[in-house]
Amino acid sequence: MQNRTLEIGVGLFLLAGLLALLLLALRVSGLTVGSSDTYKVYAHFENIAGLTVRARVTMAGVTIGKVTAIDLDRDTYTGRVTLLLDNSVDNLPTDSTASILTAGLLGEKYIGISVGGDEEVLVDGSTIYDTQSSLVLEDLIGKFLLNSVNKDGAN
Repeated sequence: MQNRTLEIGVGLFLLAGLLALLLLALRVSGLTVGSSDTYKVYAHFENIAGLTVRARVTMAGVTIGKVTAIDLDRDTYTGRVTLLLDNSVDNLPTDSTASILTAGLLGEKYIGISVGGDEEVLVDGSTIYDTQSSLVLEDLIGKFLLNSVNKDGAN
């Protein structure tokens, strides 16, 4: 009888450990179990180079949501990004700015939101019109090289 109790205890301990590992893996990967209170907002960018689905959305350094989809808007030929924001931040003004930022020098891309001053707030399905696209390092290097070549050719 004592042997059977020990086996059940070890089995429960192992099951609890596996459950803890599963929850840790979900937490680290950014996936969630169940649905939380969120709402969708859209933003259009000229260039979304490096931004990926499940990238974080931050405001003042605090994560307030994530990117759920990246599409091409065939009417304006811009990148349309779908943001899923927490309902705890349901008072964002409609003139807020969304910028694609980089964590570190060559780190991951994420979206940073700067608060505007309008009295109307973003609701489910709203669009953020004031956006700043991703900074592409290759474009900057190309502009620098072209500028230096033009200066050398002028002499």
